[in-house]
Amino acid sequence: MSWEVIYSISSINFDTGMKMNIEILIALALFAFASSISPGPNNLMLMSSGANFGFRKTLPHMMGVGLGFTLMVALVGIGIMQVFDLFPASYLILKWTSVVYLFYLAYKVATSTAPESGQSEKAKPFSFIQASLFQWVNPKAWTMALSAIAIYAPQRDLQSVLLVALVFGIVNIPSVSVWVILGQKLQSILSSVKRLRLFNGVMALLLIASLYPVLFD
Repeated sequence: MSWEVIYSISSINFDTGMKMNIEILIALALFAFASSISPGPNNLMLMSSGANFGFRKTLPHMMGVGLGFTLMVALVGIGIMQVFDLFPASYLILKWTSVVYLFYLAYKVATSTAPESGQSEKAKPFSFIQASLFQWVNPKAWTMALSAIAIYAPQRDLQSVLLVALVFGIVNIPSVSVWVILGQKLQSILSSVKRLRLFNGVMALLLIASLYPVLFD
């Protein structure tokens, strides 16, 4: 889904009278699970971190993704998108800021080394704050947040917005942890520096590939 389509969806004024009944809540939970566990910048970086640093050291990164995105959904739902309505150019600035920063992160992933390699100054997993702030320049996070609010809290009432954010908060952390565990399981295979560098290079390329919907709207 392109950024222009996402922006259009987020600006639609729904007036369906939809309430968050049990059927919609289940659908929301399934949507949160599918979007949270599918590949994207967050999960690719978490997998890379799990492979390089293990689960424990990646835990702050993982919690930053889960809680940071939950806050993002809530803030988007209560009206932060009005900034784009008032200053349309800010949307384009956000888009290209995201692209540049993800290219930078891809470079960092490709050149990262495990702590045991003797280059520990280059081997630092994301902190909680870094992971939380990253959500605001993550194209997939914007897609998820805008789509979730537009579909499941169309009237933007506070109760529905907070419920959508809560569901994502509950579903997101267990979902993304799967990628960390998967990365950690690969540590035995990536025991040599050569294999680890190859893995990091592949992950960097996949991170860049995740920008395809943004670069080729």
